[in-house]
Amino acid sequence: MISVEEALSHVFDLVAPVGIETVPLAEAAGRVLAEPVQAKRSQPPFAASAMDGYALKGAEAEPHAMFKVIGTAAAGHGFGGRVGPGQAVRIFTGAPVPEGADRVIIQEDVTARGDMITLGHDLDAGPHIRPAGNDFASGATVEAPRRLSPADLSLLAAMNLPEIPVRRRPVVAIIATGDELVTPGENPGPDQIIASNNFGLKALVEAEGAEARLLPIARDTRASLETVFGLAEGADLILTSGGASVGDHDLVGAVAAGLGMEQSFYKVAMRPGKPLMAGRMGAAAMIGLPGNPVSSLVCGHVFVRPALRAMLGLGAAPAPRHSGILAAPIGANGPREHYMRARITPDGLSVFDRQDSALLSVLAEADALVVRPPHDGPRAAGERVAYLSL
Repeated sequence: MISVEEALSHVFDLVAPVGIETVPLAEAAGRVLAEPVQAKRSQPPFAASAMDGYALKGAEAEPHAMFKVIGTAAAGHGFGGRVGPGQAVRIFTGAPVPEGADRVIIQEDVTARGDMITLGHDLDAGPHIRPAGNDFASGATVEAPRRLSPADLSLLAAMNLPEIPVRRRPVVAIIATGDELVTPGENPGPDQIIASNNFGLKALVEAEGAEARLLPIARDTRASLETVFGLAEGADLILTSGGASVGDHDLVGAVAAGLGMEQSFYKVAMRPGKPLMAGRMGAAAMIGLPGNPVSSLVCGHVFVRPALRAMLGLGAAPAPRHSGILAAPIGANGPREHYMRARITPDGLSVFDRQDSALLSVLAEADALVVRPPHDGPRAAGERVAYLSL
């Protein structure tokens, strides 16, 4: 049995960044930028008015000064002439500042009569002009890797980049195993339960930016397992759920080995999630997750999500840990690293009393996993502990 840290290191050794593809900007939300990109133009591409008002020569902007309005500049419709002495151009926010002008007087400080304006008594400092390239200049670089946010997409659009190089989505084949399982909507027999792990894992890998392939349930026979493993061909990562222990019906490891899997490790000193294994099966990495539903999803957060981030080129790093205070005392921990379901409250982290690895209802209420080191002593309310955010 190895530590969580050792197991995660082995998982990182099994995966590598996937290839790069070019996608339209409109389809790049949440994708991982794979290569640096450069702006094709400056923003703004011209000196632009920051206010509605009048553009004129700043040296002439004196209280009560009068100017003749010779034209209008609006966003998308600049004034084509030049502003001379004693002249002004009616201008609106975002419009190009006409040649010869270097200040905008806001309209609240102006009295207009016909084609003449008079400036007010108390003028502000101005100049209410955004210089060309004030936001970014042509050739400015957006570095990679980075997961593209809505703000990133707006930036790349303003840079006039219609297509973006991104990591392709890793393909993850998800296999639930066990004679006891039936698909939601079916009528289970008296000794059967509804398969749930595969649906939670599908949501988890898709949220991380991968493409999930939900394969049929594999029964507890070599023939069934071999058939379903065959359907995983072409996947970058294979996730199995259940059948990774050492019982008479736990065949996943043996069948996978028979199909060429090179096992990296088996069993991790963690709770929940001890019967975890990983290895390579042909071109794909494989992680054999426990069958208990909470164990499966906890291992998904601890191992699968970091593995996917590494495959997306975001680096090999554990899931980020945060620090918080306990809302109530908790007892001593045993010899395995424990991931305890908890809720973040105004008083701190409230650890659930029931931590059985079969209790999905508790996991659904949790928004944090308090991480207890092996042999961690009792903790009092107000003490600071590490946690993973769910």
